[in-house]
Amino acid sequence: MWIITLILFVFLLGIIVLVHEFGHFIWAKKFGVYIYEFSIGMGPVIYSHTGKKDGIKYNIRALPIGGFVSMAGEVYEDDEETKVNGKKLAKDKFLCNKPIWQRIIVMAAGVTNNFILAIIILLLTGFIWGNEITTNKISEVVENSPFEKNNIVVGDTIIKINGKTVSNMQEIQTRLAFKSKDGNYTFTIKHEDGKIEDYKMKKEYIYDKDGKPVKENGEKVQKYGFITERIKIKGFFNSIKYAFINFVDLIYTMLITLGNLVIGRLSLDNLSGPVGVYQVVGDNVTGLGLAYGVQNFVRLLALLSINVGLINILPFPAFDGGHILFLVIEKIKGSPVNQNIENWCHTIGFILIMLLIIVVTINDIIRLF
Repeated sequence: MWIITLILFVFLLGIIVLVHEFGHFIWAKKFGVYIYEFSIGMGPVIYSHTGKKDGIKYNIRALPIGGFVSMAGEVYEDDEETKVNGKKLAKDKFLCNKPIWQRIIVMAAGVTNNFILAIIILLLTGFIWGNEITTNKISEVVENSPFEKNNIVVGDTIIKINGKTVSNMQEIQTRLAFKSKDGNYTFTIKHEDGKIEDYKMKKEYIYDKDGKPVKENGEKVQKYGFITERIKIKGFFNSIKYAFINFVDLIYTMLITLGNLVIGRLSLDNLSGPVGVYQVVGDNVTGLGLAYGVQNFVRLLALLSINVGLINILPFPAFDGGHILFLVIEKIKGSPVNQNIENWCHTIGFILIMLLIIVVTINDIIRLF
């Protein structure tokens, strides 16, 4: 089973990286930028093919954790000594010599492709299997749970958590992931009779009818003890509508999550790296049979594609958004940013990203075992 999970994991990351890098590749080629290499994966090359017409090296590398397009003049590297087939490369083949608007399109194209892929997948999955949306209306209350002890019943609606409005289960889960000093969270509940009340509570261990603690993955779990309503919606036009609604909701949730990570309200324990993604593939794809596995795989593909796109567009050095930020600065000041300064910024940014990946991966491994 682990072999199938590994193959699907590599395939999943491969699709996302391929789509992202193809965006950079196709627009760079369209604008006449010379491309040295198009690689999927990192590390040693395990397969290589050189295009007869374009001379580009198309590589597959050993580690399925990324990819890249190597372009002439990507960071002001207008090297007059650069030669292709024994001839000097023309100046108009360097990315750094292209108009700023073209360079921004090339940098943003990978993210755009990831977002387009996600929307197409959300549309198709909605059309094929229907859209399942969650609301903030309670459809089930677990016996002896904090919700039942506070007399919150089926039909009541969660309208706020800690003063922040929520409208579906995704937003509820996001708000409950934020740190709380004493573990207590304030739920604002609207009852069926229209009355609105605040309830302050924390998670508790849940017990079954025999008085035994409910366990997940062999460990006792703490919960509030509620499930919200799920609505199944089908139809082509509904698929279009909810593809965009889901896309916007996911972007919003990720932005809220990133913002709270920065200010410290959300811990790094809530992040997952490659190992965490591998575990999700095992739990939700290979572990649920073919029918559910296919659905979960394509939906996970959409989710990760949005995730990769959003992270890459952030104005942080080493990300595509970081490159775009320097191009905007160049446009404002009327001249390029000092090459050494920009290179150092991207290098430091890359090191920080690698350190974050290492920390998150260690957390994933600890949770796994």
